[in-house]
Amino acid sequence: MSSTFSRRRFLSTSLLFAGGVVVAGCGSDPKKAPGVKVTLNQWYHAYGEKGTQEAVKRYAAEYTKANPEVAINVSWVAGEYETKLNSALLTDAAPDVFEIGDFRHQMVKNGHLAPLDDVLGSAKGEFSRTALDLVTVDNKIYGIKMIDDIMMLYYRKSVLAAAGVTPPRTFAELLAAAKKLTTPKQKGLFVGNDGIGDVPYLLLWSAGGDLLDGNKVAFNSPAVREAIGGLRQLHDAGVLLEGFSTDWYDPGAITQNAAAMHWCGLWALPAISKELGDDFGVVPWPAFTSSGTPAARLGGWYELVNAKGKHIDEAKKYVQWLWVRQEELQKDWCVKYGFHVPPKSGVAAKTTEFSAGAARDAVEISQKYSHSFPSLWNTATGTAFGEAAAKIAKQKADPAAALADAATRVQAEIDKQLG
Repeated sequence: MSSTFSRRRFLSTSLLFAGGVVVAGCGSDPKKAPGVKVTLNQWYHAYGEKGTQEAVKRYAAEYTKANPEVAINVSWVAGEYETKLNSALLTDAAPDVFEIGDFRHQMVKNGHLAPLDDVLGSAKGEFSRTALDLVTVDNKIYGIKMIDDIMMLYYRKSVLAAAGVTPPRTFAELLAAAKKLTTPKQKGLFVGNDGIGDVPYLLLWSAGGDLLDGNKVAFNSPAVREAIGGLRQLHDAGVLLEGFSTDWYDPGAITQNAAAMHWCGLWALPAISKELGDDFGVVPWPAFTSSGTPAARLGGWYELVNAKGKHIDEAKKYVQWLWVRQEELQKDWCVKYGFHVPPKSGVAAKTTEFSAGAARDAVEISQKYSHSFPSLWNTATGTAFGEAAAKIAKQKADPAAALADAATRVQAEIDKQLG
């Protein structure tokens, strides 16, 4: 997999931590710089795109230039990020400021996170409800979004037109389109090499369902059972591309004409545009029925503040400066080293890269139809739900029985987290 896509690969399982420390802001040892009274330690996972490391060093240096009493140590690391972060938060070596892709309710329960409502302030209305809900616990907000990574359905305009197919608006239209677009040389739809991918979640959301209602399982309902059954219909129809040379997060399936429609992320749009020109479009996952709602999955990264750090107020001021107030730096971070929607709606509206075409459509999808996993949703709950969906789709398991079993397992995990 090329480094272009390494930043996004694990949007549903945290990326990664590893190695050395890069000091930014005040030379090789910012603590010794004249006038420095506070040194903040900031952690990033090792982004794959060229230029990201230099960018965060520059941001830190700009902050210190404007605030000479505060230096920033930037730690640039790769490997098992979430594991090492959780371990560090139990020690005196914990960072003051850090990022995370998968927000965990447990981090709040353990007292590791400082609430950031005061950091957002009047800018709260510029962040989507989806982005805020994920990091809200007991009506307090614990994270500031850094980038929005929206996942959506790409399609080949010319291929659909040749088959007399329009971009689907309902699941029935999607199924019919995938059948017409499937030929001996091309499949109608690619959602991942396992033929499952995000589809169980998309079907659930597009049918008006949800994973949880507060702290209780909400997916074991007749409407959701019917919707998840749609995945079996796709498999039975033989329209899904499986076992391709790259997985869903890489645009190879659509650019190499292996699939006419491809579930992928915004990060792939520049590469698709380079290969296909304007012969593609993007839409959300279609509504399950005409009374349903289109859906898309929103990923990305958040900045957080260590509640047990020695410089909480200074850390909050830095986070506010960078991710709330510095709109030019936010645009720089989102589109100069990759391709992501700036989380603040006002910044996204002023980012020229999203002013037209499929990129503009992607922003609309992000703002209108996006969903995120709940903060109580973790690897164990995702595994239980995913296994049930796979049994329904591939083993023809009874949806009611499979989802009931998953609901029992998920509720037990939720109760365990809540303690």
